[in-house]
Amino acid sequence: MKTFYAFVCMTLCVVFGLQAHEIKGRVVSDSGEALADVGVYNTSNGRYTYTNLSGYFELENVDEGDVLFFQSLGFERLERKIEPSDLDTNLEIVMTTSAVNLDQVVLLSKVNVLSDIINVDIQNNPVRSAQELFQRVPGLIIGQHAGGGKAEQIFLRGFDIDHGTDITLSVDGLPINLPSHAHGQGYSDSHFIIPETIENIDFGKGPYYTNKGNFNTAGYLDLQTKKRLKNNRVLLEVGDFNTIRNVNMLRLLDGDKQHAYIATEMMLSDGFFESPQNFNRFNVMGRYNFNNLDDQELTLTVSHFQSKWDASGQIPVRAVEQGLISRFGAIDDTEGGQTSRSNVLLQHKRDLGPHQRVTSKAYISRYGFELFSNFTFFLNDPINGDQIKQKENRTIMGAETKYEFAQHFEDSDNELVWDAGLGFRYDDVNDVELSRTRNRRELLSRLSFGDTDELNGYGFVGATYKTDNWTINPGLRFDYFRFDHTNFLSPVYDARSESDVFVAPKLNVVYAPNEATQFYVKSGFGFHSNDARVVVAQNGLETLPGAFGVDVGTLLRIGNDLIVDAALWGLDLEQEFVYVGDEAIVEPSGRTRRYGFDLGLRYQITDWLYFNSNLNYARARSKDDPSGQDFIPLAPDWVSTGALSFRNLGNFSGGLRYRWVDDRPANEDNSIVAEGYFVTDLNVNYNHGPWTFGLIVENLFDVDWNETQFATESLLSFETQSVEEIHFTPGAPFFLRGQVSLRF
Repeated sequence: MKTFYAFVCMTLCVVFGLQAHEIKGRVVSDSGEALADVGVYNTSNGRYTYTNLSGYFELENVDEGDVLFFQSLGFERLERKIEPSDLDTNLEIVMTTSAVNLDQVVLLSKVNVLSDIINVDIQNNPVRSAQELFQRVPGLIIGQHAGGGKAEQIFLRGFDIDHGTDITLSVDGLPINLPSHAHGQGYSDSHFIIPETIENIDFGKGPYYTNKGNFNTAGYLDLQTKKRLKNNRVLLEVGDFNTIRNVNMLRLLDGDKQHAYIATEMMLSDGFFESPQNFNRFNVMGRYNFNNLDDQELTLTVSHFQSKWDASGQIPVRAVEQGLISRFGAIDDTEGGQTSRSNVLLQHKRDLGPHQRVTSKAYISRYGFELFSNFTFFLNDPINGDQIKQKENRTIMGAETKYEFAQHFEDSDNELVWDAGLGFRYDDVNDVELSRTRNRRELLSRLSFGDTDELNGYGFVGATYKTDNWTINPGLRFDYFRFDHTNFLSPVYDARSESDVFVAPKLNVVYAPNEATQFYVKSGFGFHSNDARVVVAQNGLETLPGAFGVDVGTLLRIGNDLIVDAALWGLDLEQEFVYVGDEAIVEPSGRTRRYGFDLGLRYQITDWLYFNSNLNYARARSKDDPSGQDFIPLAPDWVSTGALSFRNLGNFSGGLRYRWVDDRPANEDNSIVAEGYFVTDLNVNYNHGPWTFGLIVENLFDVDWNETQFATESLLSFETQSVEEIHFTPGAPFFLRGQVSLRF
């Protein structure tokens, strides 16, 4: 009996002696700055948390002898073994600033780790334009086909997304997509973003995220700008084709709690076409950030952008093959346009204790757009030509508030994090116009003219339940839309309204047995709204065509220097009706199915040499058409991007980047083919004290490639019979620019 009692007492001592504790502390940089959103990871049980606005964290179920990792991009990953004295005090963790490396990434059991990994790519090979940022998303390709001022055409996961129909784009949570736009649904002009102000990107593929609504089918991308500048910077870039670019970034405030800066960009270029583009773009952005280093942060961003350009337009293959024009010539060089956008964005975060946070934003934008195009030359009007004008003026207003609450369960490794949000967006679009014109000045006729109002109110709720190595993330999103359109061309007052709702459940499951391995399954419903003119014309039919997607994938760290990601995915879209902004007609678009795989590799070869590459495959088909007639025009199947980057090689840094797109069908039966391309870009920089001298080369090997291509029926002025064939905008030839910048 004495032996039994001794055993019981020893067991109780062991149990209570090994009882898990809650670790508390604060994380700061080596310069004393509080660090928010630092990942704190317990390697013993897989539990993790993030620091709040003041750098404070709490992590439960930590035992003596456990090893914690502290991880944040731009800082050396810190390892801390828990000693007995650590259990009774607040830890003070100091992280050392470092160049971004792959070993700073921990494959935590969260839904979107891949965003952290892609930001390593960006830091190793900085971007030169906002549009280049988009192409850092694996599998995403863009193309410009109207003089540099028009929003780019986007391709992702077997979609020709046009200018934004199936991807949600934003900057700091400010929407970029413009629904019911004069040119095309979801039109996304990102030229108001100054690339040097971008800190990192947050992206995800598929419709799996409760806080993303309209246009989130193929995925989403949110660009995140710097809250403060480490130093002032003046940059001048000069290159071929009379290209000049100037960027100025100046600190206005740089205190412990307050930071403010202003950034400006000017770009001028004639372009590489035979007809000068006369392109100009001006950007200005001011940002103020206040963090009380305790529980509140406020950020105010104000920006203005305007641009004007001429364009050579898309040209038919036959005109080049017959020697009528060169690859860089034009059939109608009177295309072009002008656009502007002004934004005010207010963001606020409030920590309601260590386990609760409220995040809010409110914004207002004023937008103007005028575009002249001619795709068919003399097909519709043999006398005056087929030039069209698309124009609108828009005001955008919106707000959102999100509440997050983390609930810890005593005596277990379980945690439940709730998040819920409410928001709205209102677009007031005036004088939306499609007209036939001549020489940009003479109005021949109006095809469409009116006002549009579109309201989107939404709410979402989600939960993230963590137990052992599992993370389960269910969610539900609710969207309400009201569409109003007034037709000015009607002989009588013609104002119509429709409304609809969409309910989108989501479920994501992640299994992370250790910090080097993650397996996941993502699933959910998403949608993109139809143009308001479609909605009222179809009496609300197929107002919010839905999509359902599934991803099954893994991320693997091999050693400290290699990360591999792979995913199989599928996505189905419902029947929709599309408003063709170039013709003012409504066309049905049947049900579609896409599936494929993504494969990515990141390798930190040495401290100074970094390699990344992505290979993406998508099979896109119509579900309602017979085999052989079911191709989806311009949907890429094979896409690959990658780069070899170096830095701190003496005073040199730079990189070599490539992008490859395979041949793809340009029409439904694949009888017309859009040619693929392989293009390589180079940049090299030399640093000397505060000075940096750079060399940028686009299309290093001077290959002939077509940036955008369409199967179009057109008629030239001397022809008697129209021809349907590839019409294309050539990609840039060898394009050299020199750059000098000063930091102070």
